[in-house]
Amino acid sequence: MKVLGIDTASNIASVAVVQGQHVLAEQRSDTSGHRADLLVLVDAVCTAAGVTARDLDGIAIGAGPGSFTGLRIGMATAKGIAFAAVRPLWAVSSLAALALPDLVADPSAIVVGVLDARRGEVYAGAYAIGSSGPALVGEERVLPPGELAAFAPAGARFVGDAAGAYPELAQLPGTWGQTPSGSAVAIIAQGGARVDALVSGAPTYIRPSEAEVKYPNGVPGALRKR
Repeated sequence: MKVLGIDTASNIASVAVVQGQHVLAEQRSDTSGHRADLLVLVDAVCTAAGVTARDLDGIAIGAGPGSFTGLRIGMATAKGIAFAAVRPLWAVSSLAALALPDLVADPSAIVVGVLDARRGEVYAGAYAIGSSGPALVGEERVLPPGELAAFAPAGARFVGDAAGAYPELAQLPGTWGQTPSGSAVAIIAQGGARVDALVSGAPTYIRPSEAEVKYPNGVPGALRKR
């Protein structure tokens, strides 16, 4: 099975083509300021893998949590490719994709994926290896970085990019400076239920957007829904 995996939950967009567990091609791009063209990255990876969209069995997208703008761009791009190629779209957790490499390295571990959520918070989710891939332990949450140690199960290790924004997190055991990979997204999608999210798929935000916080009754001057 050949799958295109995309993740845009962090400032590093990652795109990969995998066949089973084997990575055919993968590239990452810094999307700070959202200046990267995701479709150009997808085209480069498919060219390197020697495939076209029609050669793929499915498209997998990291649905978040993460950057609101990044997730919207990633989901819209993945849906467009899946629709044009008449292929299913599978959505997986970006935090699960973040945890996967450490879980593969140590299947007995509990790994907490941690991404910078800004506003003085982090996104976090604890995972262990299950029968079909990373299995959530508890629930994914958004919380202050000072609560992360108490949130994690005993003996857990951490992986993510949040220590860059909150240096105190570097004291927690784990691998910091990491972001979710498109290859992990694609690998997890193959082992999951593979529910087609082409129509109903939406990013996992966990918390309200800044606009919703500032304007709970709607943006002033905006057109109202009929």
